[in-house]
Amino acid sequence: MARFGRRDTAPELAVRRELHRRGRRFFVDRQVSRRCRVRPDLVFPRARIAVFIDGCFWHRCEEHVQLPQANAELWRRKLLANRQRDARNQAILTTEGWRVLRSWEHDDPAAVADRGEDELDRWAAIVGRPQGQGRE
Repeated sequence: MARFGRRDTAPELAVRRELHRRGRRFFVDRQVSRRCRVRPDLVFPRARIAVFIDGCFWHRCEEHVQLPQANAELWRRKLLANRQRDARNQAILTTEGWRVLRSWEHDDPAAVADRGEDELDRWAAIVGRPQGQGRE
């Protein structure tokens, strides 16, 4: 399992490329809370938006769930623990004022970028910046 990277996955790179093409700037793999060790894939700190692009296997996507046959119970418990940890970390970030956006690796990068931009534009409207000017 050590050989599986936790950042710079193909789906993450595709979303980063799309947001960057649109002129959005962000931080990558940055710790945002002292209460949990979670490191969102993309971080917009001023707007307090954290974007996670979850892998279908490791985060047990309901659409693509397929547990290994060998050690099935071990994998079921491990992947369930991952889901529970994700929910716990998301609750912590939410209570700290972060807007958490989650997407799956099979989601269209442009659609994920659209969701991110919608949140950034909503934040810009709240703080009084013109649309499109709230770039990080």
